[in-house]
Amino acid sequence: MQAKRFSANPIITPALDESIGANINGPSLMRVPDWLPNPLSKYYLYFAHHQGAFIRLAYADALSGPWTIYPPGTLRLEQTPCYHHIASPDLHIDNDNRRILMYYHGPSVRREELDADPLKQRYPFLEGQRSLLAVSENGLDFTSETEILGPSYFRVFRYPDTAAGWHYALAMPGILFRSRDGRTNFEPGPVLFDRAQRHAALLLRDDILYVFYSRAGDCPEHVLCATVDLRPHWKEWKASVPFSILEPDTDYEGVNLPLEPSQRGAIHEPARQLRDPGIYKEGGRTYLLYSIAGESGIALAELQFN
Repeated sequence: MQAKRFSANPIITPALDESIGANINGPSLMRVPDWLPNPLSKYYLYFAHHQGAFIRLAYADALSGPWTIYPPGTLRLEQTPCYHHIASPDLHIDNDNRRILMYYHGPSVRREELDADPLKQRYPFLEGQRSLLAVSENGLDFTSETEILGPSYFRVFRYPDTAAGWHYALAMPGILFRSRDGRTNFEPGPVLFDRAQRHAALLLRDDILYVFYSRAGDCPEHVLCATVDLRPHWKEWKASVPFSILEPDTDYEGVNLPLEPSQRGAIHEPARQLRDPGIYKEGGRTYLLYSIAGESGIALAELQFN
């Protein structure tokens, strides 16, 4: 597998609009469905700030841009059960019900509540960030549901990819969950990765799940891919040995910055790191979005399968 960078990179930077701030991460891209009322443009790109009070939105008529920021943003912290911040949007189009689904996370369990929290009891390494679901009819105004679905950084896919399929979610670090309806009662399954695994993106091709992610502590942190064969029972799923997809190789990716191991958590200055992959498919082609120079912007590449 090869990744061909867009010549227009980076597509999102802090210079586009002061409303998005300097910390940029967690891209999730969709083509606007025909039924969406009063669309701003052809493509919507949702993303986040690591300590943001709302989910950001950019729009464009072409993948290469130019991209325009929608300054009001979309889902806001005060509209959710979370406190301090919300981040990590994972967007899905529900054509049957004409709505947009956004999985997101934020601090939801306070420190004094952690000892009694079922997820903390099952996974002692977890802190208080949890994933929830918000729903919109126009892609701009979202209403958050209140059920905690699982740990942070939910990335959701359906398998088999039919109405009869289960909804699976991969959370950080590498914990798998599933639900019948994708909105409630996610049950825990196997842990596919170690605790260094960070924000992931998922691509389903037949019975193989491609998991794109990065690892805290790598030097440099960069985009990896592992595969999971989905044909066995889901509690027997295992991730393959990963292989590298993209490493910092351009000025905008931080290639000329010091080579240092990355740290867990946010980063607020440019660094020689690539993080936060996102996957987008259109017309038989597959694209990879990723955060550049730590969390300094978003770039885009096309994936080419050998």
